Amino acid sequence: QLQLVESGGGSVQPGGSLKLSCRPSRFVAEAIGWFRQAPGKEREGIACVDFAEHYADSMKGRIIISRNHARNTVSLEMSGLKPEDTAVYHCAVSSLSLCTLDRGSYKYWGVGTQVIVSA
Repeated sequence: QLQLVESGGGSVQPGGSLKLSCRPSRFVAEAIGWFRQAPGKEREGIACVDFAEHYADSMKGRIIISRNHARNTVSLEMSGLKPEDTAVYHCAVSSLSLCTLDRGSYKYWGVGTQVIVSA
């Protein structure tokens, strides 16, 4: 069973930055995505990486997803954070080799890392 471990969450002030990291328990060839879930809201896909990087409009321009095959990690750099970005951020492995931000295409999920943006 593939396991995913996220790290890097925390509390920041509005306008701040965070870098999240996702480490699968083994090498993954499929697409990997980052999702977030705010209290009372559905889980939302924000970025994924296959042979290229793909972003949802909600955070485009403020996030960068990157994949390091040598270290077997996928990072999500976030900047210009807003209070509405407060959520639990999850990484997930797709059942497909190509990216989609549809959470139904992802079969393995991490437990998430909490991001709180507050003054």
